[in-house]
Amino acid sequence: MSKFAFEPLAIPAVVLVRPKKFGDARGYFMETYSTAAFATAGIDAVFVQDNQSLSAARGVVRGLHFQAPPVPQAKLVRVLKGAIFDVAVDLRRGSPSYGKWCAATLTAEGGEQLFVPHGFAHGFCTLEPATEVAYKVDGPYAPECEDGLAWNDPALAIDWPVAPGEAQLSGKDAVLPGLAGFDSPFSYEAAR
Repeated sequence: MSKFAFEPLAIPAVVLVRPKKFGDARGYFMETYSTAAFATAGIDAVFVQDNQSLSAARGVVRGLHFQAPPVPQAKLVRVLKGAIFDVAVDLRRGSPSYGKWCAATLTAEGGEQLFVPHGFAHGFCTLEPATEVAYKVDGPYAPECEDGLAWNDPALAIDWPVAPGEAQLSGKDAVLPGLAGFDSPFSYEAAR
């Protein structure tokens, strides 16, 4: 019996992972990652670093971020406390879903995780105050490869659960460019 359910989203490379929880009167236990189970599901990323963030308020938007080659990062995102609206945007040149997005709600209670492969920008919006997010990446942080796109770019038309005037952003995220004129460093063929 598998301890995980793997559900491809509207863009099939992005996968919602639902770990099975085993609970009783004391609480619960769940396995959050297994190399073998993920490989069987076609996710063969080798994670090298774990990151964690705390967002104090509802409506904090982080993203849309990615790392370009030669040090791209795939991510496995989960929520430790609170909830997020988690988004992946396809940036793979030649992909039938280039410039399209898909999303899932991740909650601490549900334990859902989102696998975001190379070639995607990633971002999230907190749905509750004091939300803690943890994610694994398969490449080390490389500031020279770090980049991003505007979270509210009309060309992307992401249906965020926060009004633009209410979103809380970092100064860096507030000035990210839009998709127009973006020269993607990712290729659909290279990602297959």
